Amino acid sequence: MRMIFPRFLFSLIALAALTSGMAYSQAPRTFRVWVFSDAHVGTDKKHDRDSLAEALRQSESTSGFDWDIALDLGDMSGEQGTPKDPEGEEIVRQFGVLNRHLREDIYDLSGNHDRSGLDEPQAWWWRKWVDPTGEHTEFSHVDARKRPFPTEGTWERYSFRVGNLLFLMMSDINEPTQRVGRGTLGGNPGGVVSGDTFRWWKRMVEENHSSVIISAHHYMLKNTTVASGDWEGMQRDEKGEWEPRYHGYFPQGTPQGASFLYWVDSKQDSGAFESVLAAAPSSVDLWLGAHTHTTPDDTYGGKSHIERRWGTTFLNAAGLTLYHSVPGTAVPRSWLLTFTDGSDEVKVRCYLHSDDFAPKGWYSKNDQVIKLSKPFKMPSGK
Repeated sequence: MRMIFPRFLFSLIALAALTSGMAYSQAPRTFRVWVFSDAHVGTDKKHDRDSLAEALRQSESTSGFDWDIALDLGDMSGEQGTPKDPEGEEIVRQFGVLNRHLREDIYDLSGNHDRSGLDEPQAWWWRKWVDPTGEHTEFSHVDARKRPFPTEGTWERYSFRVGNLLFLMMSDINEPTQRVGRGTLGGNPGGVVSGDTFRWWKRMVEENHSSVIISAHHYMLKNTTVASGDWEGMQRDEKGEWEPRYHGYFPQGTPQGASFLYWVDSKQDSGAFESVLAAAPSSVDLWLGAHTHTTPDDTYGGKSHIERRWGTTFLNAAGLTLYHSVPGTAVPRSWLLTFTDGSDEVKVRCYLHSDDFAPKGWYSKNDQVIKLSKPFKMPSGK
């Protein structure tokens, strides 16, 4: 026998279907930025661990997470001296495990361990094998034409845009006034940018008030996140002598500034970036850095991994390594930033890549929602 439904039931069903379709079509669009750093590939490889490839595979797995682009904040190399070609080849091999993304979806900058020697061409190894501008495609396999968002600038400093997001990427370099440093010293952990890079950054900030500006460097600024103050990378031993706490102690270098961006335009502890931010609060929305490896809950110096100063939110994204670290401080992790079209908030989550500290996966204790200076606008056609 044929069932006959009252007309009003059909109307309710049609209304429900329409409402469901409207809700689906009006769902806000999101843009996800994966931020990682400090893979120290050569160090972990000595312990049969593929620090970079493991994280890439995890992110693309069914238990992982979606991302649109990624930012690599440096220290791909694990060398205490200067990085060499075999480690570069290994890094390219590990990038090759990408399945759902292109290598060009990852935007890179150089860390202190990626520097070449003082008597070598500036950053030759990193430019050859990591190569953000695609200068050496035959080695790095980076083709600048395949970038989803084109870059403007040089290997040392470049920018790219995603809607109204403006990313300012700055690499760490050797300090030109030093006679000992990467290579001769083994490593000088204090962060360095040139005067040209600082002036470029300052101009970009001043000329882009309508953008949501995201600055990225391997180092944090002074007194922003965990252990980023004077001497906070070190500790005293029982005899009162300095020794490593988070970073190697090199008395011939600048150990007092081992945890932050110490050299700017060849001036020690200049406060140059900090002065710009203090004079124009909220002109930069996010500063993304790394370098100091430690546990997700560490608050050494009264500062956590996410802090806000001068209207800017600072996030320490270190690091993917399990073995290149002071014992007890290595917890392989990365961060996912989710921007929502039309929203002035970005959701930040921490992902643990091993079970050494807590169960692998999202570490909800570090979840945060960060306020932006203006709503995010998705790029057209995305």
